[in-house]
Amino acid sequence: MRSNQPQTIYLSDYTVPAYLVDHVDLRFELFEDGARVHSTLSIRRNPESARSDASLSLDGDSLSLQGVSLDGRELQASEYELTDDQLVIADVPDAFQLNVVTWIEPQNNTRLEGLYKSSGMFCTQCEAEGFRCITFFPDRPDVMSRFRTRIEADQTAYPVLLSNGNDVDRGELEGGRHFVTWEDPFPKPCYLFALVAGDLVEKRDTFRTCSGRDIDLRMYVEPRNAAKCEHAMDSLKRSMRWDEEVYGREYDLDIFMIVAVDDFNMGAMENKGLNIFNSSCVLASQETATDAAFQRIEAIVAHEYFHNWSGNRVTCRDWFQLSLKEGFTVFRDSQFSADMGSPTVKRIEDVTLLRTAQFAEDAGPMAHPVRPASYMEISNFYTLTIYEKGAEVVRMIHNLLGSEMFRKGSDLYFERHDGQAVTTDDFVRAMEDASGRDLAQFRLWYEQAGTPVLTVSDEFDEAAGIYRLTIRQDIPDTPGQIDKKPQHIPFALGLLGSHGEPLPLRLAPDDQDAPDERVLELTDAEHTFEFHGVDERPVPSLLRHFSAPVRVQYPWTREQLLFLMSHDPDGFNRWDAGQRLTVDVIQSLVGTPKDTPVEPRLVTAYRHLISDSGLDQALVAKMLQLPSEAYLIELSESADVPAIHEARERVLKHLAIALRDELVACYRRNGESGAYEVTPEAVARRSLRNTALSWLLAINDEEARELAVRQFRGADNMTDHMGALRALVNSDYEDDRTEALATFYEQFQDDPQVVELWFSVQASSDRAGQLPQIRELMAHPAFDWKNPNKVRSVVGAFAGQNLAAFHHADGSGYEFLADQVCRLDDSNPQIAARLVTPLTRWRKFAPAYSASMRAALERIRDKKGLSRDVYEVVHKSLAD
Repeated sequence: MRSNQPQTIYLSDYTVPAYLVDHVDLRFELFEDGARVHSTLSIRRNPESARSDASLSLDGDSLSLQGVSLDGRELQASEYELTDDQLVIADVPDAFQLNVVTWIEPQNNTRLEGLYKSSGMFCTQCEAEGFRCITFFPDRPDVMSRFRTRIEADQTAYPVLLSNGNDVDRGELEGGRHFVTWEDPFPKPCYLFALVAGDLVEKRDTFRTCSGRDIDLRMYVEPRNAAKCEHAMDSLKRSMRWDEEVYGREYDLDIFMIVAVDDFNMGAMENKGLNIFNSSCVLASQETATDAAFQRIEAIVAHEYFHNWSGNRVTCRDWFQLSLKEGFTVFRDSQFSADMGSPTVKRIEDVTLLRTAQFAEDAGPMAHPVRPASYMEISNFYTLTIYEKGAEVVRMIHNLLGSEMFRKGSDLYFERHDGQAVTTDDFVRAMEDASGRDLAQFRLWYEQAGTPVLTVSDEFDEAAGIYRLTIRQDIPDTPGQIDKKPQHIPFALGLLGSHGEPLPLRLAPDDQDAPDERVLELTDAEHTFEFHGVDERPVPSLLRHFSAPVRVQYPWTREQLLFLMSHDPDGFNRWDAGQRLTVDVIQSLVGTPKDTPVEPRLVTAYRHLISDSGLDQALVAKMLQLPSEAYLIELSESADVPAIHEARERVLKHLAIALRDELVACYRRNGESGAYEVTPEAVARRSLRNTALSWLLAINDEEARELAVRQFRGADNMTDHMGALRALVNSDYEDDRTEALATFYEQFQDDPQVVELWFSVQASSDRAGQLPQIRELMAHPAFDWKNPNKVRSVVGAFAGQNLAAFHHADGSGYEFLADQVCRLDDSNPQIAARLVTPLTRWRKFAPAYSASMRAALERIRDKKGLSRDVYEVVHKSLAD
C-alpha cells in the first residue's frame, strides 16, 4: 500500500459551505513566462452552516502566493497557513473582502487544468476542480458567485481577450498591451469560469429569440480553420430554436461564444456564455470531416448549449450529483439529434454505446451508481454511467410520465431552482410534483449500480386464448453493493401474429380498444402479465425502443429472430433482432474448425436487407454493421479474443462471398449524386456504399480494389475518402494500403484533425496496427504527447479498437499500454487514467490473458509517485 493513498470522499459527509462568495473580481496579467492573477473576493459567513469556528479554508493547487490582504490590510505569513492544497486564514470576520495575488505558469501546465496554453493561446478548463489551479478559492459547485474579469495581455500576440458574460470595458495600456473587462450578471460556480486569449479569427452571426431579442453569436478559431465554422454555427442556431420550442428555454445573455482549442482533455465545456471546444468537436468542412463528425459536432454543440439551463442556470450541489446536469443534458441532446435526423438510427447509436461500453463499466471494478456514494478523484467519474446511463434514467422518467407531463416537470424544475445548486432528488421531486406520480422506488436507479437482467419466459394457453409473459428482474452484485432491491422499470412491448401483423394487447377479456404496444411497469422482483383474445402463439417484440437500460434474456429461436428482423414495426427491435441473430451465429462458431458451416439463413436475411429498396436505408445501413468485437467480448464469460476475432471474420467473409454481386450492385446504386449534403438520406447512402466496399475488400475482390482506389482518388468529401482508405487499410492489398496512406498524409498533413483520422485508421486496424507499427506512429513527427487527441488516436485506438492486436497472446499489448500510462501519468493524469480502462476488465478474459493484464496493472500500481487519478482506477481494478 502507498503511504500517500488518496482520501476517499463520501456523499454522506456533505456539509454546506462555511462561507459564501457573493462577488469575484479577477484581473489577469498574461505574460509569456507566466500569469499574475489578482483576485478580490466578497465573502460572508453562510447562515446555513453549523460551523462555529472562524477559520477560512481556500483550495489551491500549484500556485505561488504573492500576497494576501483582508479588508485592505496585508496579512503577515504568521496570520495564515499555506499547504500544498490550501490557504487557511485562522480568524476572519462574518463579512469581509479578501485580496489574493498568485503567480502561475500556464505555458508549463501539461495537465490542461486551470489556465494553460494551447498552440500559443491561453485557455482554461475549470471543471471539475481546475479553478483552484488559477487562484485560491472555495472550489466547489455550491458556492455561486457573480464574476467580473479583466484580462491584460500583449495586443499584438493576443488581440482577442474573452471571458464569461458581456464585455463592458476595453482599452489600451502602456507597452503595447491592452485589456478587456467582462461581467457575468448571473451567479455561477467557479467551475464555469472561462478565459481565452489569443490571435484568433472571429466569425459572427445572430439569433433572434422567441421574445424578439437579438443574440450576438461568435466563433473564435485559429486563422487556418476559418473555413470550418459554418456547420457549428448552424448547429448552434438549430439548438437555440429547438430548446425554445421543445423546452421553452430562451438564451439569457447578449452574447454566446464558442472557441476551438487543439489541446483539450474533454470534448467541450459549457462555461457560461463562452463554450470552449476541443477542435475535433467543432471544426468541420466537407473535405476534412466525415458524416459521423458532422453529426457528432451538431450533437456536442447542442449539448453544451443546452447546459445553459440544465447545468448553468440550475447547477449541481456537489460532484456526486454530476448526472443531474450531464444525464439530463445528454437526454436533451439525444432528443435534439433524433429530431434533426432519424430517430431510429439515433436510438441504435445510443444503445450500441450503452450496451458495449456502459454495460461493461457496470460489470467492471469501477461500477458505480448514477449518483456515486464515494470517489477518490472526481475526474474519474466523468463516466458513461454518469452520462449515458444517467440519460437513460431521465428517458425512463419521460417514458413513465409521457411528453406532456415530462415538460411540465422540467418547467417546474427550472422555475423552482433557477440560480440554485441542487440534487438529483430535487429533479425527481419536480417531476413528481408536476405529474402526481410517485417515483420513490424509481430513485433506486440513482442509488444502485449494475445493469438489471430481465429474464423473460412465456406460455400460450390456446384453449383460453391467453398469452402469459413472466418477467423476473435481477441486479448483479457490484463493488460495495449486494442484495439489491427491485427497481421501477418501464418495459415496452408488442406482440406479432404469424403474418407480422401487430396484435392488440388486451390485459382483460373486455378490453376492446387495446393498443398494439404497451409500456408495462415492473416494480416487483417478478411479474406475470396475461394478454387475452390471442388466437395463436405470438412472437414477442420485447423492450421496444430500448425503453430501459437492461439486459433481456429470452429463448428466441433463430426463426423468431429472422421473423422479427423482417416484420417488427419497431425499427429498433428490427435492428436488435438482426444483431441477436448474428451474435448467436458468431458465438456458435467461436473455437470451431474453420470448415464449420455458417447458418445459411443469415445470407438470406442479409440479401433481403441489401436488395429491398423499400426499407428505410438509414436503418439498413445500421443493420449491415456486424456486432463489434467489443460487444462480443462483453457478452462472453471468459473471452478468447483471437477466437472471437476469427469467428467474426469468418462470418463477415462468408456473407461477403455469398453476397458479392449484391454488394457490388449496392455500391453502384448508392453512388454520389449531386452536391454533398449531410441529410439522413445522403448519410445512409454513403454508409451503405462504404459498408459494401469494406465487405468486398475483406475478401480481396479485385473489382472492389479498383473501385476503392478510384473512390479514394476521386472523393470530394472526407466520408468517401476515409471509407476507401479504411477499406484498403483493412485489406490484404499491402501496396495499395501503403500508397493510399502516404498520399492521404501528404494531402492533409497540415490539418491536425485529419492527421488524427490518419493515425486512428492505422492504429485501429489489425492489418496496419500491429505493435511495431504503433511504435512507428508514436515516433512520427505529427505525433505529440502533449496533445490528448493525438494520444487517443494512436494509443487509445490501438487498445480500445484494435482488439486482436492489443490482446496478443504474448501480452506485449498490455505491457505497451502500461508503459504509456506510466509516461502520461507524470504529465496528464486525467488522460492516463482513461487509457487504463482496457486493462481494468482483466477478469473478463481467458486465464492466459487475464494474468498478463493483471501483471500490467500491478506494474502501474507500483510506479513511484502515481497520481490520484490513476491510483484510484488501478486500486479498484485489483481489489478482491
